[in-house]
Amino acid sequence: MNPRVFRMIETHARIDDALRREQTRPAADWQRVRELKKLKLRIKDLIGRLVSRKMPKVARMARG
Repeated sequence: MNPRVFRMIETHARIDDALRREQTRPAADWQRVRELKKLKLRIKDLIGRLVSRKMPKVARMARG
């Protein structure tokens, strides 16, 4: 696996953990939740672009 993709996947997982912690807090900061969700989606999109660029045939198969 490409080291950059691997780092992005790790970052995505860390953001997911932070999001889960924030959402389960009694007084969750919903502004922070929204920011984390947007960041998580941007990272996911970047991972998708990196993977499709490195493995176009696999990316096409995954899309259907």
